[in-house]
Amino acid sequence: MQLYRLFRLTAFAEAVSWTGLLIGMYLKHVAEVTDAGVWLFGRLHGGLFVAYLVATLLVARAERWSFVRTAVALAASVPPLTTLLVERWLSRRRPAPAGQAVEEAVEEAV
Repeated sequence: MQLYRLFRLTAFAEAVSWTGLLIGMYLKHVAEVTDAGVWLFGRLHGGLFVAYLVATLLVARAERWSFVRTAVALAASVPPLTTLLVERWLSRRRPAPAGQAVEEAVEEAV
């Protein structure tokens, strides 16, 4: 699996687990119904949080990200759902694969 694809997957999964944890906290502290959501999503989010950090560092090293780009990607793991925004921002700033750039240039010329 390509490293950037792993990064995208963990960014999405981390955001989903954050959402589940927020819902679980609402059910526990506001509705006072159950704490099962916090129990389940707290564990899932903890693991996915660490996976996102590791994936970010691996991709940053492989793609030679700047310090600022890496710091922004790592900081995105803290606010809820920010990993989705940062992943999208980073994907728009990735260089196109060599074959794709050639195909786009040919299509523009035609």
